Amino acid sequence: MTSQMGERHPGGDAESEAAAQVAQAAEDFEQPSQEMRELFGVAFSAAEHFADMLVAEGELRGLVGPRELPRLWSRHIVNSTAVVPFLPRRGSVADVGSGAGFPGIVVALMRPDLEVTLIETMERRVEWLELVVAELDLDNVTIRRARAEEIKDRYDAVTARAVANLSKLVRLTSGLLRPGGSLLALKGAKAQQEVDDAKYVIKKAKLEPAVIHEVVTPGEELTRVVEVRRRRG
Repeated sequence: MTSQMGERHPGGDAESEAAAQVAQAAEDFEQPSQEMRELFGVAFSAAEHFADMLVAEGELRGLVGPRELPRLWSRHIVNSTAVVPFLPRRGSVADVGSGAGFPGIVVALMRPDLEVTLIETMERRVEWLELVVAELDLDNVTIRRARAEEIKDRYDAVTARAVANLSKLVRLTSGLLRPGGSLLALKGAKAQQEVDDAKYVIKKAKLEPAVIHEVVTPGEELTRVVEVRRRRG
């Protein structure tokens, strides 16, 4: 039977609304600058694909808030690159609480020579990470659904972004560090306060005093990378 004018099709309005939201997000989406493109170099194409995936699915999957999409590149993707200068020259990296892929996916893109393990507890986020890794063909990435304290392996560096305050982060991750390995935590304006509050926890974990690195990324975002190193030997 031919549909009558004005008749509603189940799910039609919802699908149209979702498509309209994605289209609007794409229009509002921050375009990467030339400086950002140069920062990623040969990895830019893959980074752009990652960004497109986040625009299309990030909000629907609960990975990125709608207010974050207009500044996705500067606030999240490029911000994640701040840890790269402090990564080891070779070896392995664990990204704790990978979530949407910050900074773990970005690290894997920019340093394909490193073995990167993404550690995430939530199933739906693990599914997202698996999709991203497959889409971007990242053969240097392993995904583990677990809590950081459950992991028995040791790494040359551990990264984290928006996971916990530094005191809690040190307690969660200190056991993952090899001798000479570093925790690299992306922090905001309260980095110094977190470092001050974590001094006792850091000392108890037999780690070296924290160092705050200030990094200005393209888009004029000032990012603080807190580095806490395990002594060698």
